[in-house]
Amino acid sequence: MTNDPDTAAPTTATRPAVVEQDRPPRGVLPALCLTSITSWGILYYAFPVLLPAITADTGWSASACNAAFSAALLVSAGVGIPVGRLIDRRGPRAVMTWGSVLGTVALLGLAAAPNPAVFAVAWLAVGVAMAGTLYQPAFAAVARWWGPRRVRALTAVTLTGGLASTVFAPLTAALAEPLGWRGAYLVLAAVLAAGTVPPHFLALRAPWPAPPEPGPAGAAGTGVARSRPFVLLATALTLSGFVVFGVVIALVPLLTERGLSPSTAAWALGLGGAGQTLGRALYATLARRTGTVARTVTLIALGGATTAALGLVPGPAWLLVVLSVLAGMVRGNVTLLQATAVPDRWGSAAYGRLSALLAAPVTVVGALTPFATAALAGPLGGYPALFAWLAVLSAVAAALAAATGVATGVRGAPAR
Repeated sequence: MTNDPDTAAPTTATRPAVVEQDRPPRGVLPALCLTSITSWGILYYAFPVLLPAITADTGWSASACNAAFSAALLVSAGVGIPVGRLIDRRGPRAVMTWGSVLGTVALLGLAAAPNPAVFAVAWLAVGVAMAGTLYQPAFAAVARWWGPRRVRALTAVTLTGGLASTVFAPLTAALAEPLGWRGAYLVLAAVLAAGTVPPHFLALRAPWPAPPEPGPAGAAGTGVARSRPFVLLATALTLSGFVVFGVVIALVPLLTERGLSPSTAAWALGLGGAGQTLGRALYATLARRTGTVARTVTLIALGGATTAALGLVPGPAWLLVVLSVLAGMVRGNVTLLQATAVPDRWGSAAYGRLSALLAAPVTVVGALTPFATAALAGPLGGYPALFAWLAVLSAVAAALAAATGVATGVRGAPAR
């Protein structure tokens, strides 16, 4: 008698034992919320706050320090792929715990760095820690433990993670004033250790469930990763990511070019961050009322529309602020769109690896966008023209996303 692989009971020789789990394990979601806000706040958002103090104290160039930070983001993109594969097999506990430990040690290295070379090496270690502590491993945990109920849990994680800059930017500044940037990093290392290592080690102990459905196109998702819909989706999200990061980086220069004061432009950027949080809160409703491909196309297109409006509308100031908030709301939805892209189309069997493959190029463009936008604004004739060009890229991304709905014969092809 032959067994149907989709219906036969799994054996230890072929698949890990299925863990019967009617509800997600207790304590996991609060732990992931706490560690997300702490990791993002310390590993990512503390640096731009401390950068002026670092350059003033050491004499190192801002460009060299920024390059080290960008290198950390590039490392996190590359390391995230094997990390995702490991989480698919073993679960998030060891990865996220050791990532937290490494992040703590790396921050101590930053605080003690005697020269730019050691500073850069410490940032490379931070990049590895980012791959094991930021959104991607947390999303992988949620996708497997929450299954079809993942959207609300993902929303909770991103809502708290979205508050990281709100909490840690002023905290970092307050620490740097009496302690200097080195002392601030020492304190932040202690906060990172206390706020992430115990929650990851203690709260993520629940049994790691086997995939709730057979793996798409192979247990590791290799067939999906090479399929036309996946490649098109990855390209669309990468272009969209470049637009999203470009708008954030170039918004203040655009608004000051429009005649707004630097303080007003900064307020517009900050209110855009508040809009981002609001947008994430609305994603669950959007997900219930739209199909996967339609939702992807709509959000990318809306990102392009708000970008075009910012580039075309000369004022008044209040209208530009409103457009900034609307653009932030779209950004908030795009974060959850990326988090749910894999399970909505191909299930959660290979979520860690496939999601990391989608996120890696987006992270790379995020690291390169500050340099790219500065380099393009001049030749294009200013920031309004840059925003118009970014809107065109969004239109291309939306068209690519629409094409992902075409069936290709790969098992688990995306829903329309």
